[in-house]
Amino acid sequence: MRIMLFSSQRYDQESFGAANAERRFDLTFQDTRLDLDTAPLAEGCEVVCAFINDDLGAPVLERLAAGGTRLVALRSAGYNHVDLLAAARLGLDVVRVPAYSPYAVAEHAVGLILALSRRLYRAYNRTRDGDFSLHGLIGFDLRGKTVGVVGTGQIGAVFARIMSGFGCQVLAHDPFPQPDLEALGVRYVDQDQLFARADIVSLHCPLLPDTRHLIDAETLQRMKPGVMLINTSRGALVDTPALIEALKSGRLGYLGLDVYEEEARLFFEDRSDLPLQDDVLARLLTFPNVIITAHQAFLTREALQAIAATTLENVAAWSAGDVRNRVEA
Repeated sequence: MRIMLFSSQRYDQESFGAANAERRFDLTFQDTRLDLDTAPLAEGCEVVCAFINDDLGAPVLERLAAGGTRLVALRSAGYNHVDLLAAARLGLDVVRVPAYSPYAVAEHAVGLILALSRRLYRAYNRTRDGDFSLHGLIGFDLRGKTVGVVGTGQIGAVFARIMSGFGCQVLAHDPFPQPDLEALGVRYVDQDQLFARADIVSLHCPLLPDTRHLIDAETLQRMKPGVMLINTSRGALVDTPALIEALKSGRLGYLGLDVYEEEARLFFEDRSDLPLQDDVLARLLTFPNVIITAHQAFLTREALQAIAATTLENVAAWSAGDVRNRVEA
C-alpha cells in the first residue's frame, strides 16, 4: 500500500522508517506542503498522510479522491484544517492520532513560562556577548502565583499537575472537569474568573468555532495588568494584532507562543535568508518580553515515535476494514 507523507521533515523519515520496519508499507516522503498545486503528487496513492498546516479543504480533497486516495491519515490530534463534510461526501475516511505525548507539549509550555519569568533568553544572549551584568534580569517566583489553564484534556491536565508541583494555585476552565485534578487542588471556575485572577494564562483547548479568537482585545482587558499568556495549542485561539496592542500598553507583560495563526506558510522551513513578509509576526518579534517557537512543542523522541506508530496502526487497521481513530463531521 502506497502512503504519501506531505510536509515531511527528516525526523518524520526517521520515525516513520523505524515504525514501518515490520509493516513494510510503501512510504513516499514529500517535504512540500499539501495544497491544490501539490495534490497531484499523490496520484495513485491510496493513503495521504498530512500534517497540521496542510490544506485539506474541499478542492484539495476532491483532487486527492480523483487521484485514487481513499484515506487521509492525520499525524496530529487536531483536525480543524480538514473539511470533514467534503471528505464524507467524497467517501474519504479521515483518521488521526488522538494522543501521542501530552508531556511533550505541557513541558514545552512550562519551559516557555520559565524562560519568560527568569528572562533566560536575554541572559543567554548577554553572556554569549561577554556581558555578565544582571541589570534587567529580575524575574519572579512561580510559587504562590495563580495559573489559569484553559482546557484540561490530556495536555492541559499534565500542565496543571506540573504547575501544582511548583506550588502554584491552579484555576481551570473546561466543560468536563476532572475529579482527579480537583483532588489535587485544581479549582474549576468560569472563564471570566480565570482571566481576572490568573497571573499566568495557558491555552490547551482545541480550535473550534466558539474558541476562535478566544483571546481578543476585550478578553485581554479583563486580565491582570502584566499577565503572562502562553499558547501551545492553536494559533487562531488568539487575535494576534490584539496581542501587540496589549504588549504596547503593558496589559500583557509576557507572551510565549509556539503557534501562530498565519504559520502555515512560514513554520517548518528555514527562511533565515529571506525578508519576513508577515508584518504582524515581525512586530511581535521586536518585543523583549516575547518568545516565539516554531510549533516545536510536540517535537520529542517519544512523541515522534508515538505519532509514527499510531499513524501506521491506523492505516493497517483501515486496510483490514477496522477504522480506528476516525474523525467524523
